[in-house]
Amino acid sequence: MNLLIDNIGELVTNVAGLGEGGPLGIRRKAALLVEEGEVAWIGPARYAPAADRRIDAGGAAVLPGFVDSHSHLVFAGDRAAEFAARMAGEPYTGGGIRTTVAATRAAGDDRLRDTVERLRTEALRQGSTTIEIKSGYGLSVADEARALRIAAEFTAETTFLGAHVVPPEYADRPDDYVGLVCGPMLRAALPYARWIDVFCERGAFDADHARAILTVGQAAGLGVRVHANQLGPGPGVQLGVELGAASVDHCTHLSDLDVDALAMSETVATLLPGAEFSTRSTYPDARRLLDARVTVALATDCNPGSSYTSSMPFCVALAVREMGMTPAEAVWAATAGGARALRRDDAGVLRPGVPADLILLDAPSYLHLAYRPGVPLVREVLHNGVPQCLP
Repeated sequence: MNLLIDNIGELVTNVAGLGEGGPLGIRRKAALLVEEGEVAWIGPARYAPAADRRIDAGGAAVLPGFVDSHSHLVFAGDRAAEFAARMAGEPYTGGGIRTTVAATRAAGDDRLRDTVERLRTEALRQGSTTIEIKSGYGLSVADEARALRIAAEFTAETTFLGAHVVPPEYADRPDDYVGLVCGPMLRAALPYARWIDVFCERGAFDADHARAILTVGQAAGLGVRVHANQLGPGPGVQLGVELGAASVDHCTHLSDLDVDALAMSETVATLLPGAEFSTRSTYPDARRLLDARVTVALATDCNPGSSYTSSMPFCVALAVREMGMTPAEAVWAATAGGARALRRDDAGVLRPGVPADLILLDAPSYLHLAYRPGVPLVREVLHNGVPQCLP
């Protein structure tokens, strides 16, 4: 059975040079045919083929599904009080991670799975058809493996983040904890992980520890990602580029050398404006990166402490309002940019042969994602060609 989406007013394909040209590859008055879960045909609506089923877009916009390349969905507990304290003026230091670690360790599998399912559904409802999920709130061999096993039930993009922070029982023995991460914890994580990540930041892991962990993970076959330069200047970006990381994430405090290194590499700078919103911190300067021709992605950083949002449209609006991005740049970063951060060429784009992951807006243009912030504009979501029938 095939499905035709017809009468599309504005189709964002992210195929450069298609339609109106530019990175979004916009086509007007278009139609799109889905067969066996994939995009089978794109063309003018007047030439649309017959199909078993039809969705009339009514002149609305259709976009690739959002690609959320950075989230932390496997956790238990609540840190609303911490958020309230920050809104009252307390600075963010990252110390609350240990609170979530304690709650996550104490939770059963079903409770953790329910949280992931709830947040994954919430993200899908808002148009995120591809999502990466990290561990990092277990910080023991058994709990990190458990987190990844549960995450793998919901996505193929799973990231081992045993090096999130040093847990309390190793507070005076960070070298021993690094040894645990590089040895038994990594071995337990490997069956469930595609990526390895380190929080390379003051109060977490320095450059030497981060390099040791990432190098061992890379040798074991995992792709590299890095939490870098969120709380202040540091070595994370340079380390990520050195190791050929797919993405360095946060990138809030960058030197000229950091920007130059990113510009000369294939490493994506993934910006997480929800974190700055929730911590009242300085936003990353996306304009500086884009002007240097760095590839930029947007992601939610969904987690219970510093960015408890699953909404990519919200992040698009923040990027435009606070980070110097145009609406077109922000939409590309939230779709094709996120796919680049995951080294995927079959997501964040609409062309024949890729999975039919797409969203239909209740609006005539992608511009409305930034123009109408906070409004639930996602009318329909198709994931692998299947309408999700989300409320």
